[in-house]
Amino acid sequence: MPPRARTLARCVHIGASAGWLGAVLTYLVVAAATLVGADPQQVRGGYRVMAMLADAVLLPLAVASLVTGLICALGTAWGLFRHYWVLLKLLLNLSATVVLVLYTRSIEYAATVAAQPSWSPADRAVLADPTHLVHATAALVVVLAALVLAVYKPRGLTAYGHRKALRNRAAASMSR
Repeated sequence: MPPRARTLARCVHIGASAGWLGAVLTYLVVAAATLVGADPQQVRGGYRVMAMLADAVLLPLAVASLVTGLICALGTAWGLFRHYWVLLKLLLNLSATVVLVLYTRSIEYAATVAAQPSWSPADRAVLADPTHLVHATAALVVVLAALVLAVYKPRGLTAYGHRKALRNRAAASMSR
């Protein structure tokens, strides 16, 4: 990739990832406030906000981070399968995005239940379930782990990375 395209891809990736981190933190705060909320209007509003955050912010930023991360990995010397930290970031991002896609149904269901004018005991059980808080906390851990990997870039080549490095060294020594 040309240097300007590489820089642009990295910039968009960092922006999407930072936005994702901020959205996860926001979702976590709203989920906590909704879980402890006693006022039905607060609970309704909280679930409505969580559903909107998931659909309009979390999911697009997760996908943008995944796609731009792939572009950055494939368009730079880091590669996608050469370094363990890049591969681990990919797996973390892919897993978190898939879980988020599947989990949005649960958020939508809870928001639908919360929007009802009155709640049955079963509805109250759905609304008091701490799953949203647990998922948001797990998402925060995953996104922070990816951040730490991106900043520290721990050493370690995969088997593919070792073979590629040996081939590059052999090609360089043959051209001398």
